[in-house]
Amino acid sequence: MLQNMRMKPMSLIFLFTISLHFHSLQIHGLPIAPALYVFGDSLFDSGNNNFLPTVCKADYLPYGMNFVKGVTGRFTNGRTVADFIAEFLELPYPPPYMSIRGSNIALKGLNYASGSCGILPETGSQFGKCLNLKDQIDLFQRTVKSDLPGQFQNPHDLLHYLSKSMFLFSIGSNDFINNYLYTKAFDTSQRYSPQQFAQLLMDELANHLEVPNSHPFLLCSFNVKMDDKLVVLIAKVQRMYNLGARKIVMFEIGPLGCIPSIAKTHNHGGNCVEDTNELATIFNKKLRVTLANLTTTFQGSFFVLGRANWIGYDAITSPVKYGKLQKPSCLILSLIFLVVNQFDVNEIRINRAGLMDGSNPCCTTWADGTSECIPLLAPCLEPNNYFFWDAFHLTESVSSVIATGCFNGSTVCTPLNIKKLVEM
Repeated sequence: MLQNMRMKPMSLIFLFTISLHFHSLQIHGLPIAPALYVFGDSLFDSGNNNFLPTVCKADYLPYGMNFVKGVTGRFTNGRTVADFIAEFLELPYPPPYMSIRGSNIALKGLNYASGSCGILPETGSQFGKCLNLKDQIDLFQRTVKSDLPGQFQNPHDLLHYLSKSMFLFSIGSNDFINNYLYTKAFDTSQRYSPQQFAQLLMDELANHLEVPNSHPFLLCSFNVKMDDKLVVLIAKVQRMYNLGARKIVMFEIGPLGCIPSIAKTHNHGGNCVEDTNELATIFNKKLRVTLANLTTTFQGSFFVLGRANWIGYDAITSPVKYGKLQKPSCLILSLIFLVVNQFDVNEIRINRAGLMDGSNPCCTTWADGTSECIPLLAPCLEPNNYFFWDAFHLTESVSSVIATGCFNGSTVCTPLNIKKLVEM
């Protein structure tokens, strides 16, 4: 088989070098937003967990096999939703905060997301250290108060920069996967009903966004009539606002009952465990109402809901509807990895008709398709045909569909897409 793949060594090295050089340039036009700040879990983590004492890392192949920089700590084969949105904004990929040293602050954005963590501080703790939502916002506060001021001539310029920047959130899934449903380590499912637990998460989400005193550069003023409950909510969500965030996109929790780690370990009659999906639905309904209230309450702010649950469930249950996906960003790296694993290069195809598999992971995982990728084992030949990369995370192809819909479309992100949000 390898005989069919032989290339002159210098030719292979040349192609590999040219490919990496071309993609590493990340040639951009004028950014349409000054910066992109990313918060969340492993769906957005770009390498923060590499610097933390945790077993939840994606610092080995086949993770990153289609990414321009190779293995970075992203829990997928290529780019994440946040990466695609950065490209659409003509910005470089926000580097992981934990990789920044000294005064080398990234003015075009940072990524604070951390795999296995969630809204609750204890979520993911059974696997080691990770950055929960409070930790991430604490780090962003350090960025705003200590790192960024020296990069601007005056506070007004800093505030203008922050008000025009984009803020992405994708968090909450692990509070169910690694907490509520993880009965080996937590008893939350015994102490809380699904409705009560969803409310607990919303309360904690609000508390994590709370700050006791206004930011020295900001004064909150509201010109809308509010009832008592909304006043309480406002009192708890000022932190990001007071730190300068005005344009926030928060993605729903996806269809948890459809991910292989759950769907393959529970009895059910269809593609998914619908009882588990209902847990996410309860949370998402509360999130939708909360974001709508915040937009009408905080002057000059915009809170956009990313409908990850709807589009995810639709793609999983009707995969062939979703196609015309982008090619991997580093095809040469993919070819070399497959050569090492003795695959025929002629078998590599990029599907453009639609997803073919919404149930199984592309990579070979531990525990018979219900866990993370096994190091160095070759994945499926056509990642673009699969919804799931491993038993928890999306392929680059699906991330492309979600990001494109949220940026340009009218159904994924509501009440407006990111392209329109930039113009606000």
